[in-house]
Amino acid sequence: MSEKRKLIIDTDCGSDDAVAIAMALHDENYEVIMITTVCGNVPIQQATENTLTTLEYSNTYFPDVYRGCDKPLLAPWKGSRDTHGDDGMGDLGFHSTRLKAREGHAVLKILEALRENEAGSIDIVTLGPLTNLAMAIRLERDTVLRARRVVVMGSTGLGHGNVTPAAEFNIWQDAHAARIVLEAGFDDLMLVGWDACLGDAILDEREIEMIRNSSELGRFCIDSNRVLMSLNKRRFGRDCLDMADPAAMAAALYPQCIDRCERYYAEIETAEGPSFGSVVLDYYGFTGQSANVAVCSKLKSAEFREYLFRTLGVNK
Repeated sequence: MSEKRKLIIDTDCGSDDAVAIAMALHDENYEVIMITTVCGNVPIQQATENTLTTLEYSNTYFPDVYRGCDKPLLAPWKGSRDTHGDDGMGDLGFHSTRLKAREGHAVLKILEALRENEAGSIDIVTLGPLTNLAMAIRLERDTVLRARRVVVMGSTGLGHGNVTPAAEFNIWQDAHAARIVLEAGFDDLMLVGWDACLGDAILDEREIEMIRNSSELGRFCIDSNRVLMSLNKRRFGRDCLDMADPAAMAAALYPQCIDRCERYYAEIETAEGPSFGSVVLDYYGFTGQSANVAVCSKLKSAEFREYLFRTLGVNK
């Protein structure tokens, strides 16, 4: 690629978000022009602090960071302390030492960047609930549609939920926002399901140690995920890491690693009940509606690992 593609990352920065952000910062084909934060895994102030900390440990370049929405559109904030810890980063005391967030609201800064750059020149990757993006759509839908593509870590894909039997956390935390995004009319919108980081894409104990021993950044990436590893020990019965946000970042920035991605008409369930926050895919075309989203449900294991290790500077 002769010219770096511009990227906006929107994040509720927990421990796997941090790994995904570090990957993007080390991808020589992309320039992260800003990072915006949203409440989700943790409250907005903590998500912002975690993002700044990640930038310091990544130690490449330092995009501007802007705080965004501090609560979901309608539903109460719930968080994910059981997955990422109280601070979202394994409760080990990680914190930024020199970087600060910039003044200005994330939603307005996203719109400003899309207005000021040529249409189709910016990609957006979201790693948390879709509150910021939904708010931007409500304010200036046509401006948001100037993005070249939007990749969302969200949905169960073709599999099961990770926060309820039917729902994945990012969609479930602000299902009303997700509904706005799916109905906005993007030409290129992709959901990377939780199932994309399962199966052969799960990192095993040897790979975890290989990343951890590779560098200071590697130690940060693994140690911050210690609560997730403990959860996985109970959930999967072994030491392993399901890297949802890194899977989404890999699918977005290195599509060669995508194994299965199909287009569907999809709706978000926002009615209270056991299916709240689920993404209902019209798999067999019952509705007759045109597809409004692509769903990535599986990655190529070798290609995903190659990209993950390369961008984290891991020598295999």
